[in-house]
Formats: sequence, structure tokens, C-alpha cells
Amino acid sequence: MIDCFLTSTPETLLVAAARGEELAFVELYTALAPRVHGLTLRILRDAHLAEEVTQEVLLQVWQRSGAFNPTRGSALAWVMTIAHRRAVDRVRSTAAGRRRDAVHADDESRWTPYDETATRAHASLEAESVRAALADLAPAQRQAVELAYFGGHTHTEISHLMGCPVGTAKGRIRDGLARLRNALVVVAPEPA
Repeated sequence: MIDCFLTSTPETLLVAAARGEELAFVELYTALAPRVHGLTLRILRDAHLAEEVTQEVLLQVWQRSGAFNPTRGSALAWVMTIAHRRAVDRVRSTAAGRRRDAVHADDESRWTPYDETATRAHASLEAESVRAALADLAPAQRQAVELAYFGGHTHTEISHLMGCPVGTAKGRIRDGLARLRNALVVVAPEPA
């Protein structure tokens, strides 16, 4: 069976590969892999990336061999077009990755170190203050605020859950937030 492919053109090998004839694809691979690798190496200028892209291209040729139309051009041109596009895509992808890395490195260099323990302690104290202020609210106000801000419910949903009109639910939330704001306001010390 392999003897029939030894004298075949890339076009006939590609058409046979489209029919699922693996030996035809092996012969096509052997014939075109060096050329594909040469093109990808010229574009990428990195041997490792060129090998990867060459493998990707030839896999795509195998998977999409049925898309080849011998009346529209040669098999070599079809394969090399795929290789060129894939290599250029890799160049663009690599360049975009480098730009992202550079931006990220710039962002990291601007970060100001801070004491994470102090930040956590401050957040814990703030949370404790909020819990204490919530406990001081009237039960209906506390429930309405919790449903809105911790439960993520709408005013209509809160009115149904609490069994009251929408206006009453809105009022309870508004009044509860006002009381929370007053309880959480830190009075700045007066200058000496």
C-alpha cells in the first residue's frame, strides 16, 4: 500500500489523507515537515517555538485535510499558508504576553509595601463596629438592611419576605442606614 504513495504528489497525498489514509499523511508529513519548520523558524526565530508551531500546523493539516481543494491551489501553498498564519499568530500572542508582563512588572514596582497584619486588624475592628451598630438597630430595620445588603434582595423581594408594603421596606432600609451611619461616624479629635 505504501508503494502507491512514494511517487505521489502532495496534492494526491493530501486528498488521500482527507479520506483517512494514514500512510498518505505519513508520506505528506515526511515531505512537508522540513519546509514548514523552516518557514516557522524564519518567522519565530526560536527553535523551540518553531517546533511547537510546526507540530500544530501539521496536526491542523491532518484534521482539516478535507478542506483542501486542489482546484484552488497547490497542497504546498495551502500548507504553507496555514504555517505562516499560525506562526504570525504565535508572534502576536508572544508579543502580547510580553506587553502584559511588562505592564504587570511596572504595576508591581509601584506597589507600596504595607503591614498586612495592621490592615487585617483594622478590618476586623471595622467589622466588629458594624456588627455592634447592626445589633443596636430596631429588629425590623436590621432585618431589612441585612436582606438588602447581605442577602442581595431587591426592595420588592424584601417587602414580600417581611410581609410589608414596598414603601415600608424602603423606609426601614433608609432609616436603618441612617442610624448605622450615625453610629459609625468617627468624631475627629479637636486640635489642641
